[in-house]
Amino acid sequence: MATAAESSYRVRVVDESHVGPPRGSVSPTTIPLTFLDMVWISIGPMQRIFFYEFPDISTPHFTQNIYPNLKHSLSLTLRHFFPFAANLTCPPPPNHPYISYKEGDSVLVSVAESDYDFDHLTANQARDNNAFHQSLVPKLPTPSLLSEETHAVPTMAVQFTVFPNSGFSIGIAFNHVAADGRSLNHFVKSWASMSVTHRLGDLPCHDKDLVEDPDGIASIYLNDWRNFLKNCSAPSSADSGNGVTPPAVVPQEKVRLTLVLGRAEIEKLKQLVVAATQTQSEPAAARISTYVVTCAFVWVLWMKIQESKEGTTGGHLDDDTLSHFIAPADCRGRLGLPFPPTYFGNCLAQISGSAKRSELMGSNGIVVAAKAIGRAICELKKCPLTGAENSLSHFIEKLKTPSLLVTVAGSPKFRVYDTDFGWGKPKKSEVGHIGHGSFSLNECRDEEGGVEIGLVIGRQQLDFFNAIIEHARAEYSMIG
Repeated sequence: MATAAESSYRVRVVDESHVGPPRGSVSPTTIPLTFLDMVWISIGPMQRIFFYEFPDISTPHFTQNIYPNLKHSLSLTLRHFFPFAANLTCPPPPNHPYISYKEGDSVLVSVAESDYDFDHLTANQARDNNAFHQSLVPKLPTPSLLSEETHAVPTMAVQFTVFPNSGFSIGIAFNHVAADGRSLNHFVKSWASMSVTHRLGDLPCHDKDLVEDPDGIASIYLNDWRNFLKNCSAPSSADSGNGVTPPAVVPQEKVRLTLVLGRAEIEKLKQLVVAATQTQSEPAAARISTYVVTCAFVWVLWMKIQESKEGTTGGHLDDDTLSHFIAPADCRGRLGLPFPPTYFGNCLAQISGSAKRSELMGSNGIVVAAKAIGRAICELKKCPLTGAENSLSHFIEKLKTPSLLVTVAGSPKFRVYDTDFGWGKPKKSEVGHIGHGSFSLNECRDEEGGVEIGLVIGRQQLDFFNAIIEHARAEYSMIG
């Protein structure tokens, strides 16, 4: 369990610099935002952290022997992934934001030293979430004023944190409007490859003309967000009237946990769901995947946690109240869509399923959740972008009842544990920005076919959470 001692750790920045593409390697470029980018315009920074074990490391050794190569390889990688060194330029309405790169644009890179217990930080049990959300990933630099009403917002920052005699972490914060998780994964693995082999592999595709928008969905999304933000009480430090990029909300008194579902436990969940759907004369087995049953398990788990919060959910909602599950789905390579696997930017559709609260809380809750998610995936496969003009407004409407909304970050398909900068696979990888109903998914580091689930819950809910997991172990033979 998280302890009071966790609040005493220190993180001290020892170096800051700016790293951009090699001088003259990238021409000044303006990149328009497609509607697939614009849907993320008001979402706070995304955060990914990689931890590498290095028992004999010291801060001087890192800064003198490791840091120079990481910066150099980052510069060479940014030549091809230059939108991460660029700025999101936000003109006043009705103009659209866009990404702009000019000579000299760069990524803020910092080195910090921490006395936090590295082994505790990379374990699965409850840990102080602020250590991840606030200390191990950098804040994006303050937007700059280009004119009286136009601001430039940096799209990425990187922080290396050294844990003397234990290891170091690489924390990345980036603006989702510039790239989705697959694009970030492509970038990080390319950076790692450049660092070790001096080669990049497949280069990114920056052709935004692949995204057709005859119905003006980008404008619809921008107006949806601007209207939503007008009704928000929290001011935006990056907004200044432009209606874009509000700050991320930092969770308070939260703990972070990692649940590991092994391959055998996942197979038992699949068997449970398949057996239940077959008895109901539903040919659902084809859509009962590892992803579906894992998300179904967490959806039900999250609803039970919400019910435990002083009765706030159950106290004013009836049994027919709908709970919603929303997850991103990669459109690259999908039938009828022109996006290559290396397309850089955002290329996500929305998996959206709903189920009655009473059914999710019942004895067959996981089956109900799996069926709802499976149906949503089947619909998505038929027509990935059908109804896209309304998807953001529907999502914003669901934000009004956050206790009934569950979302997903990350994917086991990213294979984050294959990210090797020369020190082998990471000891741990975390998605920093989860919380408020979102959870993360990674492949299991130590078991092929397993899944790591990242969760953030209130510290006071920890005992209830542990009781739920113990019950799941008994009922489904799961491992927490």
